[in-house]
Amino acid sequence: MNETIERAKAGGIKTLDEFESKKLLRSYGIPTVKERPVATSDECAAACAELGFPVVIKALSSKISHKTERNLVRVGVPNPEAARKAFNEIKAACGAEFESVIVQQMVSGRRELVAGLTTDAQFGPCVMFGLGGIFTEVLKDVAFRVAPITVDDAMEMMNEIKAKAILGAVRGMPPADRDALAAILVSLGKIGMENPEVREIDINPIMLEGESPVAVDALVVLK
Repeated sequence: MNETIERAKAGGIKTLDEFESKKLLRSYGIPTVKERPVATSDECAAACAELGFPVVIKALSSKISHKTERNLVRVGVPNPEAARKAFNEIKAACGAEFESVIVQQMVSGRRELVAGLTTDAQFGPCVMFGLGGIFTEVLKDVAFRVAPITVDDAMEMMNEIKAKAILGAVRGMPPADRDALAAILVSLGKIGMENPEVREIDINPIMLEGESPVAVDALVVLK
């Protein structure tokens, strides 16, 4: 069993927080945004300076999955004073659910994708890929494959979504690194096959920073 999953199961945790979720992804070679978990406002300011302003600051708690809807995310935080203010605001808004916050580097890409893993009652682990960000639930432009999947399967999934043109050269942006995206999808299938304790993985968004995909937010749910 993966170390991150084993620790969560031992603690009776059913939903990994964002940092632990990304730790699992990184252990399978999936690229994630640079970030630091912090517990105090001073630690927050120091982490922001280390990562380089501007930054993103979010609540970090296994009890909170929908951070944006609860106004627990601050984007483009410009300096240490603003970082401390953001930390205190998020802590107050979380109330008893507060555990810590996570400081992330800003990712400059404008194209957002989604990838994940779901467990089907009949077929077992299935890999998902599609258009990400706020459009995931609205447009439902996604493709699925039963795990494990091959690189060819992953390439086919990219060609199945209606918005596949977003992966090409658009508005001066370079075409997406499809090989890197395929590697992410293959790795998700591998996680599902090697860790039956995992019920669901949601990586939304995967942002294209130039041509390179980076997992910006992630959530892992255990059985």
